[in-house]
Amino acid sequence: MVDTTPLTRAVDHFADRLRAAPQSRLQRGAAGEALAVARELSRRAQLLEEPGAEPREMPDAGMFAAADQLLVAAHDLAVVLRSDDEVAEAVRVVEEARQRAGV
Repeated sequence: MVDTTPLTRAVDHFADRLRAAPQSRLQRGAAGEALAVARELSRRAQLLEEPGAEPREMPDAGMFAAADQLLVAAHDLAVVLRSDDEVAEAVRVVEEARQRAGV
């Protein structure tokens, strides 16, 4: 069993920061960055679950749902990760997105 705690911590931190961010920060790109990383995590999870199938794109549910979408995508990915290297890569992707989002 792979320890996905580092991914959970990184995503929880990002989601908490998004929820605490003012609307203006979300509008200036933080929510868009969160949606982009949620879509990427979702894409990775789908590719691991159904190799060869075309991944479906996570819809845009609005800037106030971005934190929840991020959490759902990360949870789905955590369930199918197979190695510590995959976990580390997912954490890197989340941390880089959080930094770009400025939260």
